[in-house]
Amino acid sequence: MPMAMNQLQNLLHDSLIATGHVENCALIRRNDGSLRASSVGFVPTAIEISAFINAFKTPSETRERGIKIGDETFACFRADKFSIYAKQDSRGIILVRTSTMILVATYSAEMYPSVCVEAIEKLADYFREKGK
Repeated sequence: MPMAMNQLQNLLHDSLIATGHVENCALIRRNDGSLRASSVGFVPTAIEISAFINAFKTPSETRERGIKIGDETFACFRADKFSIYAKQDSRGIILVRTSTMILVATYSAEMYPSVCVEAIEKLADYFREKGK
């Protein structure tokens, strides 16, 4: 039985937002780009979702181009087939890919990037263990 949206939102909140080091987060299904869950007020556009999915197809280009959210471009400092890390000044975005999902997390200047990375990578491992 698939997880309901509110179960996924609770999972995102408890695993990411509750750390105090994830500003916004989202869970996107890779095959159709559907937004499965997100933190309150964070709704990536269809263009952003497409860019998140495509970022994993050519990590070297993603490293060169960076990640764009709205009209802001975040400089990419890590990109491989599983994880993409990008930042702008002291804010950042982390994308992590599993077999069926892409997890997105952002952090703000007051937050520790390392805690954000650890939390989202741990949640991605959880989804991988579940085969998702």
